Amino acid sequence: MAVDLLLGLQWGDEGKGKIVDVLTTDYDIIARFQGGPNAGHTLEFDGIKHVLHTIPSGIFHKSALNIVGNGVVIDPVIFKKELDALKKFNLDIKAKLFISRKAHLILPTHRLLDAASEASKGKAKIGSTLKGIGPTYMDKTGRNGMRIGDLEMSDWKEKYRSLANKHEAMISFYDVDIQYDLAELEKDFFDSITELKELTFIDSEEYLYQAQKSGKKILAEGAQGSLLDIDFGTYPFVTSSNTTAAGACTGLGVAPNQIGEVKGIFKAYTTRVGSGPFPTELFDEDGETMARVGNEFGATTGRPRRCGWLDLVALKYAVIINGVTELMMMKADVLSGFDTLKICTAYNYKGEKIEHLPFNIEAENVTPIYSEMKGWKEDLTKMSSADQLPATLMAYIEFLEKELEVPIKIVSVGPDRTQTIHR
Repeated sequence: MAVDLLLGLQWGDEGKGKIVDVLTTDYDIIARFQGGPNAGHTLEFDGIKHVLHTIPSGIFHKSALNIVGNGVVIDPVIFKKELDALKKFNLDIKAKLFISRKAHLILPTHRLLDAASEASKGKAKIGSTLKGIGPTYMDKTGRNGMRIGDLEMSDWKEKYRSLANKHEAMISFYDVDIQYDLAELEKDFFDSITELKELTFIDSEEYLYQAQKSGKKILAEGAQGSLLDIDFGTYPFVTSSNTTAAGACTGLGVAPNQIGEVKGIFKAYTTRVGSGPFPTELFDEDGETMARVGNEFGATTGRPRRCGWLDLVALKYAVIINGVTELMMMKADVLSGFDTLKICTAYNYKGEKIEHLPFNIEAENVTPIYSEMKGWKEDLTKMSSADQLPATLMAYIEFLEKELEVPIKIVSVGPDRTQTIHR
């Protein structure tokens, strides 16, 4: 039984949480494969809005098991807050949520290192969420990190202390004014570790292999977006993990020939949080309208998202590097009311027209070349079937399908799980 993937194709915030929640009824296991609590997956149903940071988005379905894979980095303090928020829903968390022993731990000093590093950069800062993600992945690749499985060892606190001492020395090296009370931070950390250890730790690659053999249907859930991939994103304004399809293989231990459908999610327009190049960014009333109607604020940080027209050059790039087999278009409802819609179909790159994503897309190198289409006025939020969608929206969808050469199977017309149209 193949493992299907679901991942974002832009700079994150595409709506992955909602779609995982919608699709979970078709799967037995939802497995998160990378990233950390810098992710914010928003789900809305029964009049309640939920924001998950580390826990997979299938957690509210009784039928599905949820696995946090080895490619994920876990902050026990944030994880405990997520667990506490779920308690009122009477979910059998211990039976529904397993954690890979090979997943790495975010220590309090990782967060402090993140803040010190970002402060030292001044105007060149990358827009980190300051959750300690980057320093944790640095320790992982530097072979210094702590993993979930270490918590089952008798000497795990000694290992923690050694690493925390090293981090404090590094913080002083940055020579920036970072005020902190490590003893207080450690109290929360150790309390959260106690609760974390009540959950089930597994050798997730073996568990998933046996699940496949027994015919279980598995959906791998990604975080952030393809344009934030450490290798293929807009470096250095990226995250510290592989957010693309290949990251599911390394983040779960699934062989490449076991990957089935690759489901890619994108917004009907484009957004970005934090620093970094953004060719189609708008600084006018259209951009302000997108932000206001789309409620474009980061689910994790609350930071306002930068908004712009759909960048088809970047989207096509993401489709190619991920091998996307089907697409989901989110927030079509936000574009209702625009007389004219613009789609970036090519770049003017240093005086030359190109249709691929180049090495550098900073504003001094790239100017978007737009095609225009007629917009739609209809309120989409009450629509429930594809035949209700306005002709101008269908023309927009069909134009994108022709350019991307991949079918758009889902159109989202609102934040609730019921506001989802299947085509």
